[in-house]
Amino acid sequence: MSAPLRQIAFYGKGGIGKSTTSQNTLAALVEMGQKILIVGCDPKADSTRLILHAKAQDTVLSLAAAAGSVEDLELEDVLKVGFKGIKCVESGGPEPGVGCAGRGVITSINFLEENGAYEDVDYVSYDVLGDVVCGGFAMPIRENKAQEIYIVMSGEMMALYAANNIAKGILKYAHSGGVRLGGLICNERQTDKELELSEALAARLGSKLIHFVPRDNVVQHAELRRMTVIEYAPDSKQAGEYRALATKIHGNSGKGTIPTPITMEELEDMLMEFGIMKTEEQQLAELAAKETKPMVALH
Repeated sequence: MSAPLRQIAFYGKGGIGKSTTSQNTLAALVEMGQKILIVGCDPKADSTRLILHAKAQDTVLSLAAAAGSVEDLELEDVLKVGFKGIKCVESGGPEPGVGCAGRGVITSINFLEENGAYEDVDYVSYDVLGDVVCGGFAMPIRENKAQEIYIVMSGEMMALYAANNIAKGILKYAHSGGVRLGGLICNERQTDKELELSEALAARLGSKLIHFVPRDNVVQHAELRRMTVIEYAPDSKQAGEYRALATKIHGNSGKGTIPTPITMEELEDMLMEFGIMKTEEQQLAELAAKETKPMVALH
């Protein structure tokens, strides 16, 4: 009897390295013998470029617009096959400033399900833009599509804030569906006490830091060639990190949790505990010290 389909999603604030992390992890999973479908849910359509070695894949929305409607499309029109047989689809979005980008996510998922794209795969992975502030981007959570959410973050203030906000989105739909927080993935930015902060936030959210991905320039070298590290430098230490992350995700089935998000004040208190953020009193004291510092005479 085959294992049930795993539907996972990678969320995280823009620019955090979410698409890079997800594509490298999925490349490692396919090495482990898993059959994978990637559904890109970002209007930039960059969720599959390292797998396909392409600038940007034609999107469901753009192809539907050219054909007249999504009903005029065939599955082979929107689905491309990349590294080691990974299937790739990009939902796309409207022109900047026009319409709702989340519409592409909804249209794509419905089209793929109706046309059999989810058959004969072990994993469907959704790569979702930024924060859960839009109903369209929350679609994989809201419609009980993605069962496990992995939040890509770093020790930066706004990445922590976004991770907590995404946890709020998961909590909102966790009781009406089966969505769970699979864990946090820290994509290192080499900020102060980054590992400790990531572990602390994971604990506060009732989850775990599933992996800490160290920063390595080989990632950029691979990306310039539109390749994953797994393909470009398979014997590198960084490729080993992505394989370790893939192994952890593969063994994480059914172990997700309903998150316990914190308030903005609690998040700031946590940053103060780690000495990352200064209290108002400390800021005033520093300002006073600067103002009373004697002027150095110029000769």
